[in-house]
Amino acid sequence: MGPLVHHVFFWLKNPESLEDKQQLIEGIKQLKTIEQVADIHIGVPASTEKRDVVENSYSVTEMLIFANEQDEAIYQKHKIHQEFVDKHQHLWRKVLVFDSKSVL
Repeated sequence: MGPLVHHVFFWLKNPESLEDKQQLIEGIKQLKTIEQVADIHIGVPASTEKRDVVENSYSVTEMLIFANEQDEAIYQKHKIHQEFVDKHQHLWRKVLVFDSKSVL
């Protein structure tokens, strides 16, 4: 079993609030301190060409890489992750998660 990618997209309740966006980003940064997180990417929508297949209505995204599904399961129950959700969930109106495992 290869690496697992945990890709999360957040839509803020107040998408125009730079303060809310920064607060969420700072919270996400704390997730990289969890031992099972092998790598992390935090981003915002890019200014790429607008096409029907491009989804850029989200506010912030995080992509976490785990060595395997077991590490991702540990992450889900980890105190730091739980505290992140409790402290920041008031900021978002919608969250979508895409988990995938490597086939290479």
